[in-house]
Amino acid sequence: MTDRPAASSDNRGDTSAAAFARYVEPEIAVLYRVASTLVRQPADAQDLVQDTLVRAYRAIDSFDGTHPRAWLLTILRNTHRNRVRTRLPRLLTVTEHQNSDVLDRCGDPRSAEDVVVDAQFEAVVVEALAALPTMHRVVVQLVDVDGLSYAEAAEALGIPRGTVMSRLHRARARIRTRLVAAGLVPRRSLS
Repeated sequence: MTDRPAASSDNRGDTSAAAFARYVEPEIAVLYRVASTLVRQPADAQDLVQDTLVRAYRAIDSFDGTHPRAWLLTILRNTHRNRVRTRLPRLLTVTEHQNSDVLDRCGDPRSAEDVVVDAQFEAVVVEALAALPTMHRVVVQLVDVDGLSYAEAAEALGIPRGTVMSRLHRARARIRTRLVAAGLVPRRSLS
């Protein structure tokens, strides 16, 4: 047995590459599948996965090694949001400006009450999500926001499908309770 020094911080590339190979590379197929559901175009999905992999490599030294799939899917989701956010101003064309002028003259087809209720509803949902325990919030994010199936969410989190379903049921019940308390959805009858 030889006395070899442990990998030091000056060998960052070696340890980063090893961690990347261990935690990230096995999840690339899942990342691509999720990216394909988000963007619909294969080339865009590949670009999204590529950006996610770059960000994951940059952050791999701060990753603790637990739940790599959930960590990577969070990076993917945030990368997608950032890409959408930066593209929106460029997508607005003169024709859309003209269409918005027409809508301004015609008015919003929704009533003022609907506009206010929609804003209140969204605020209560955001507040309710923030109040959920992390294990429930992550499941809601994966299934209800990101659109993963129960099986995909279970695989992403490394938990049984039934646990995903149970956590999702509890989380939705807590959100509904807050919506009922705010008067934004009717109470369910106990029949």
